Amino acid sequence: MTEDTARPVLKPPGGESKVLLHSCCAPCSGEVMEAMLASGVDYTIFFYNPNIHPEREYLLRKDENVRFAEKHGVPFVDADYDTDNWFARAKGMEWEPERGARCSMCFDMRFERTALYAHEHGFPVMTSSLGISRWKNMAQINESGARAAAPYEGLSYWDYNWRKGGGAARMIDISKREEFYQQEYCGCVYSLRDTNRHRRETGRGPIEIGVQFYRR
Repeated sequence: MTEDTARPVLKPPGGESKVLLHSCCAPCSGEVMEAMLASGVDYTIFFYNPNIHPEREYLLRKDENVRFAEKHGVPFVDADYDTDNWFARAKGMEWEPERGARCSMCFDMRFERTALYAHEHGFPVMTSSLGISRWKNMAQINESGARAAAPYEGLSYWDYNWRKGGGAARMIDISKREEFYQQEYCGCVYSLRDTNRHRRETGRGPIEIGVQFYRR
């Protein structure tokens, strides 16, 4: 059974076929992108992730996403890397745990910009690759997406479970096939700090940016 025949046929909300996909990185987006292509969904990638730190990590993740989008001929919108705005919104949340209030703020910020772009450029549906990761709280992500879309009439957030139907396994298979860069922390400076602290406590060295890649 091939990847394409194994996937369910996707139907965006309201029978729409045009979707704006917020992408966090190539590994998470690979399956979402190929699944939508297999179902004939017309979509554009929106890359807005000012949380990713440092800039070298940000560029590695973005460049991998651009590479994969170009391979499939998918339009790619490169949004601003406005880190000052992100840090201002994160102030006071520096010690929040993963999946806590800081993550909700981060999802809100990214989805608000995605929703605005969708509204201004005629996309009736927006969705995100964030929820495919088992490290994320899918309900938290979907609530944020729905909040961001709500102010705009005619815009809906597609809360499809990209993990189901073998999606999570295909995500890993695609990452290995493409030999994507494999990030080792969520993305922000605080997740990098906490991940490195955990690594020290378990006798491992700190994360080396730009070193780890998926292998076949």
